[in-house]
Amino acid sequence: MNAVMQADSEAALVIEVVAAIIVQPDGQFLLAQRPAGKVYAGYWEFPGGKVEPNESLLHALRRELQEELGIHVIRAYPWLTRVFAYSHATVRLHFYRVIEWKGELVPRENQQLSWQSPYQPAGVSPVLPANGPILRSLLLSPVYAITRAGEIGIDASLNQIGQALRNGLRLLQIREKYMAADELRQFAGNVIALAHSYQAKVLINGDHGLARELGADGVHLTSSQLMALISRPDTADGLCGASCHNLEELDAAGRLGLDFVVLGPVYPTLTHPGMPPLGWRRFAVLIRDYSLPVYALGGLNTGDLAIAQEMGAHGIAMMRGI
Repeated sequence: MNAVMQADSEAALVIEVVAAIIVQPDGQFLLAQRPAGKVYAGYWEFPGGKVEPNESLLHALRRELQEELGIHVIRAYPWLTRVFAYSHATVRLHFYRVIEWKGELVPRENQQLSWQSPYQPAGVSPVLPANGPILRSLLLSPVYAITRAGEIGIDASLNQIGQALRNGLRLLQIREKYMAADELRQFAGNVIALAHSYQAKVLINGDHGLARELGADGVHLTSSQLMALISRPDTADGLCGASCHNLEELDAAGRLGLDFVVLGPVYPTLTHPGMPPLGWRRFAVLIRDYSLPVYALGGLNTGDLAIAQEMGAHGIAMMRGI
């Protein structure tokens, strides 16, 4: 192999890495500080490490957490996969959500450990550059509710939303396809004011202008809007999500660098009567090694959250299950 070919080969080499989102029942997750002597010493990261040759990702995760923290992983689910180019190497980070383990956490490399809140920016600094987008994704609530005032009435919808907010709902989409413009503006304004009183975020379906006018927290794109874009919409610091139904739409959302997607329907649903359901197996295949948080949608309720996360989803999106 000549020098040019060797350089190209080394540049193309991607190091496979597993990283653990170790989650407590209250949602707090663990960050560890890289010890002295390692690249980026002093930076905070999610625990984990390199995958050995011929080693499965899950085995690597279990091995690394045993070596670094002295714990034995019992349940861990795939979450996001991201590629990041450092100056010294390009890594493919396979993030797993670790929800059950045995043993007491012991910093075996004399590294500092810190539990972080899932709904606040990281309380430690500096954070390893590749983990910035991951921390932002962890701010997303596991449940994404969708309004249906056109079906049950505005007053009933507001009462339902208020109850859900009191029960912990923190992310909501206003999706009212058939509401008159003035009525939608008033309804959306009321929902945003109510949600913001609980520090919850509200996205408006398909209408950037209305979202900006009313001070919403972002916009949710329809699949047709998504496929017509060549760059991410300007939402300032707001969120941008999109509805997806297939691999092509998922790829488009990933290229645009959106904050999350909704994928479905998993089960038959009244809002998409002519669309065949994906089922959980197909859903899991579509999002394997995907880079964005995914909400499962379609005939789901809160009881489906655990299975959705086991399949690799960030959480669930619900209309009637709100």
